[in-house]
Amino acid sequence: MIKQAIQKTLTCAVAVSATLGLGACTTLRVTSDVNQPLASTVRCQSFDWAGSFHGSSDSLRSTIANPVNEARLRAAISANLSTVGVHQATENADCLVGYGIGQRNVVDGYPGFYGGYGWGYGWGWRHGGWGGYGAWGWDYPYAYQEGIIGVDIYDGKTKQAIWHASVDQNLNGVTGDKADKKIKDAVAAIFSKYPKT
Repeated sequence: MIKQAIQKTLTCAVAVSATLGLGACTTLRVTSDVNQPLASTVRCQSFDWAGSFHGSSDSLRSTIANPVNEARLRAAISANLSTVGVHQATENADCLVGYGIGQRNVVDGYPGFYGGYGWGYGWGWRHGGWGGYGAWGWDYPYAYQEGIIGVDIYDGKTKQAIWHASVDQNLNGVTGDKADKKIKDAVAAIFSKYPKT
């Protein structure tokens, strides 16, 4: 298992060197759920927005839920919906679309010592060498910010949820073209799980 992980890491390092970019080894993890009975009866050919970002907190508006990122997210969702034949309606939309961007702090450490957050896992640079779960271990908790972008589709008539998908994508501290690319990549990954009718 460890040998395979090291081999995969080396393969990615070679691919990154060859392409001079980090995108070669990056995949976004998408979680998706569908209300199958409703999805088989509601045909989404038009949509409208279920709402927009709300919040009076300056820190929320300036980092995660800023209006520029909201516009980027809406544009990416519209573009992806159009590729599956769903276009924005002026009235009486078949479906409503909700969305969100969020983040939270996550701590991985030893159970019992750091509030039971669980063992550290994954591969990363620690103490001047590579360490990972089951290999050399970590002697302190590892804290990081986990970001998420989500899209929800509802029946326009009943307001019942048809589909939800989210992807791990952190936008904290990212602006401009980098934020736009991260949002587009996240939404494209989300729509790879769009339910086929």
